[in-house]
Amino acid sequence: MRRAGVLLLLALAAAAAQAGAGRDPERYFFHETWGDLQEELQRAREEGKQGIMIFFDQKDCPFCHYMKEKVLNRPDVQDYFRRHFLLFRVDIEGDVEITDFNGETMSMKDFAFRRHRVRATPVIAFFDLEGRRIFRHIGKTRDAREFLLMGEYVASGAYRSMSFTRYKRSRREAGGG
Repeated sequence: MRRAGVLLLLALAAAAAQAGAGRDPERYFFHETWGDLQEELQRAREEGKQGIMIFFDQKDCPFCHYMKEKVLNRPDVQDYFRRHFLLFRVDIEGDVEITDFNGETMSMKDFAFRRHRVRATPVIAFFDLEGRRIFRHIGKTRDAREFLLMGEYVASGAYRSMSFTRYKRSRREAGGG
């Protein structure tokens, strides 16, 4: 009986660890793309999205790994962001060619560095349905709640009238964050 109890505890611990792991962000957070952001804008309009979010990252970035392992892997985060935005990843060291919002073809690294001045990662950038950048966050978020607030900040249009810091403060004072 004692051995069965130990095995049950081990099984429960393994199940809890698996549940805490969340869902793979490459599959459940980011959308697939052929790299043509003009086409993706059209797709976003057709699907009724508020815009496009680009996650600029690089392979050896510990803060990017944190975001993928602690924030972007959460089903609640994935569901919220996929409902409101098309979501793409851009490797700031990548040589893969993409077509930017203006129809110009370049490597991912040129798109990141020359077009969007990304020098450190992660950078989370939101674009409206015309391809204009409307909000940019540099670095990881504190946690999934702050990332969800960021999505809400952009999706609600609050970025038009206040800073993200002020938005977070107002939500905290209202008991919503």
